[in-house]
Amino acid sequence: MTSFTQPAYWILASLAGGRRHGYEIMRETSAASNEQVTIKATTLYAALERLERDGLVVSDGDEVVNGRARRYFRITEQGSARLAAEVDLIERSARATRSRLAAGQAASVSPRVAVV
Repeated sequence: MTSFTQPAYWILASLAGGRRHGYEIMRETSAASNEQVTIKATTLYAALERLERDGLVVSDGDEVVNGRARRYFRITEQGSARLAAEVDLIERSARATRSRLAAGQAASVSPRVAVV
């Protein structure tokens, strides 16, 4: 299993909260990532197309709201399982990295014994 691209990860994370249309996904992605990830419409729909082709999301209808067409998407069970696996991988990686950082910091503050 390969890791998701950053846009795919955040799109799935947004859809994990329920059915969304494209603009909602873009807005939630930006907010959830603390403005670190901004997905443009072209990137969003290309990623949604790939995710749909991979069976991770499905189109869930179109609606017209205030004269604007909105296409809705939702995450599939397979998409939820893949996202959960990705989150587990990220958490394990973060724990391993924190451990290595702590070991490195401890080594840098321990007194060095001179060998004569």
